[in-house]
Amino acid sequence: MLVVIDMQARLLPHLDGAARLTARAVTLLRAANLLDLPVIVTEQNPQGLGGTADALLDDVRRATVIEKHTFDATLAPAFLDALPPAPATVWVAGAEAHVCVLLTVLGLLRLGYRVELVADAVASRRADDRAVALERARQDGARLTTVETAIFGWLGSFGHPRFRDVLALVK
Repeated sequence: MLVVIDMQARLLPHLDGAARLTARAVTLLRAANLLDLPVIVTEQNPQGLGGTADALLDDVRRATVIEKHTFDATLAPAFLDALPPAPATVWVAGAEAHVCVLLTVLGLLRLGYRVELVADAVASRRADDRAVALERARQDGARLTTVETAIFGWLGSFGHPRFRDVLALVK
């Protein structure tokens, strides 16, 4: 399962590397859609931060979108209900790395999930906050990965029937 945290219209412009984050998240979402991987997208207080950014909307249509008011998404009952049973692997991307992403990663780990934090698809307003969040997540048991590593892991081999379609996303 892929979880994309709080990629919201009013938050993204304030993030360090927002354009890169958006591009990497779109690539993940498109690959997940092609490979029928379940996706959860969270929105933190959408009344205040707006909904999911327009750049992601086409790729979010097949996702389960969950409004939350807690920084750790695992404290939201609807989020828990949408997760597969532990110890499934959950890939996590989004914003902000040191707040909602990190706290959700820690919550997933506490619940017994294997967490792959997609390091090149997370951002914070300050680069230092992102760096500390990645290190903290790693120290607490999350595995760091990249968009391409996640996608090729989902494919498994070049013999996958969607290989060429997915390959086009990363070229």
